Amino acid sequence: MTRITRRSMIGSATGAALGLPLVSRPSQDAGPRKAKVVIAGAHPDDPESGCGGTAALYSDLGCEVVLLYLTRGEAGIPGKQAREAAAIRTGECQKACAILKARPLFAGQIDGDCELSRTRYEEFRKLLEAERPELVFTHWPVDTHRDHRVISLLVYDAWIESGRTFDLFYYEVEQGQQTQQFVPTHYVDITRSESRKRAACYAHASQNPQADFYRLHEKMHQFRGLECGCELAEAFVRHAQSGGGQLPPLRLRTPG
Repeated sequence: MTRITRRSMIGSATGAALGLPLVSRPSQDAGPRKAKVVIAGAHPDDPESGCGGTAALYSDLGCEVVLLYLTRGEAGIPGKQAREAAAIRTGECQKACAILKARPLFAGQIDGDCELSRTRYEEFRKLLEAERPELVFTHWPVDTHRDHRVISLLVYDAWIESGRTFDLFYYEVEQGQQTQQFVPTHYVDITRSESRKRAACYAHASQNPQADFYRLHEKMHQFRGLECGCELAEAFVRHAQSGGGQLPPLRLRTPG
C-alpha cells in the first residue's frame, strides 16, 4: 500500500483514489461553481472533531466547505441557561470555521431535545437541498448519543429523497465511547492538517477540549494512521449506494 502524502493527494485518480474537478457542474444562472462539501454534526465541535482535518484539506483545495450544526449547543455548558450557552457556542463555531476556512450553517434544533418527525425530515431536506453538495459527511448512526443518531438519520433521509445525488460518508467521534461498531472503508491522511483541526477544536473553549474529547481523538488519529500506513488519519465509511459525483482530489485509501 502506497503512503499518502500531501503532494500525492493532487493529481489523477487511480485505484482507491477518486477525483473531482475543483470547478464542478455548471450552474445555469451563475456559471461554474466550486465543488461543495457539507459536514453535518449534532453539536458545535462535532464536525470539527470528526472531520476537521479532512475539512481543512478540502478548503485548501479550493472547495466550498460548510459545517452544518443541528443545534447551537444549548445544553452544553453546565450552569448556563440555554440562550447564553447557545450564544457562547455559536461564537466558538464561528472561530472554528474561520480556522478551517469553512462556513457555519445551523439547522435550528435544540441540544438534548432533537427530533425526528415528518416536519423535521422535510425542514432538513430543504436546508440540505439548498446547499447542492457533491459530498456530505455525517455521524455514524450507531452511536450512544441520541442527537448524533438524529442528525445521521436526517442526512440519510435527505440523501434518499435527493435521489442519492451526493456522495455520503460517515465519520466517527470518541470511538468506543460514542461511535460504536465502526469499520472504515476509507482513510484520509491528515498529518499536515491536524494542527488546524486541533486549533478548530480548541476554539470550542467552553468544552475544555484539551482535557476532554481531543485527547481521545489524538489516539484515534494515530491508530487510524497505523491502519492505513501514514502518521495521522481520519477514517470514514462510504455508503455503498452513493450515486453522486466523484470526490475532490484527496487521496482516499481503502483498507486491504
